[in-house]
Amino acid sequence: MQRRNFLSKVVTASFATALFPNANFMSKSNKDLKISLAQWSLNKAIFGKTLDPMDFAKKTRSFDINGIEYVSSFYSHHSDLLQKFSMNELANELLRRSNDNGIDNVLIMIDAQGDLASSDENSRLDAIENHKKWIDFAAQLGCETLRLNLSGESELEKWTENSIKSLTTLANYNSSINVTVENHGGLSSNGAYLANVMSSVNIKNCGTLPDFGNFCISGSPVGVCNEWYDKYKGVEELMPYAHAVSAKSYDFDELGNETTIDFKRMMDIVKNAGYKGYVGIEYEGNRMSEDEGILATKNLLEKLI
Repeated sequence: MQRRNFLSKVVTASFATALFPNANFMSKSNKDLKISLAQWSLNKAIFGKTLDPMDFAKKTRSFDINGIEYVSSFYSHHSDLLQKFSMNELANELLRRSNDNGIDNVLIMIDAQGDLASSDENSRLDAIENHKKWIDFAAQLGCETLRLNLSGESELEKWTENSIKSLTTLANYNSSINVTVENHGGLSSNGAYLANVMSSVNIKNCGTLPDFGNFCISGSPVGVCNEWYDKYKGVEELMPYAHAVSAKSYDFDELGNETTIDFKRMMDIVKNAGYKGYVGIEYEGNRMSEDEGILATKNLLEKLI
């Protein structure tokens, strides 16, 4: 009986391989993509004091998600946690809680630590020193990747030059931590401009975090945007340098499809680039609750990866 079952499985597998010669590759590719949760998806709960940012790992486990992406400002600017803890103590406590819940610490998004593209040299150097502290924090927390912003300059040539200098310094500070830039407004939301910066830096641990939705160059992506960059073109331009991916979502129809972004098209771009790693849920909608939006994004991603 066992032998017949074995032979049946072999025949079935052989038949499937004949019909779909790339089936094994496709199966492996799916395993190379995993789902994480960006803490910003829960910003309303955190700002509303209904969720303690220290309980992020526990909350993520309730969604049956295995990876998390922290937001630095929830610990440094929007709470008194760094008055209660040193950065070392905070990292150790967050690591303990993530381990207790079986969660991988994937990355940390750094905000409000200075302008890395500023033409004011003192300001730019101060921003570099501030970001170095968070690189140390990421390493202690077990995050392989740190996301930063390139702000502080609106003139393209100066922005490019300043960005290259700052990224080169930070990437060389700790080669075991990926230093990544998200398309996050201004010149960074022009995919070609940001890809040019990455090509110029040309350091293995310096790359991008393509966000499906943040391609508003002027204005607000969730309000009035005065200038949009083509989001599909932008993600395609940034994927060759990607160390992480942010699956931004806003709303869903009755079939479970995102109504503002073609997720299948986006995920095809991600997979065709050969990307392996976490795809982070970042729900920013208003109609659905945060929990509902997170689960809707998770369900859609699970169909596509």
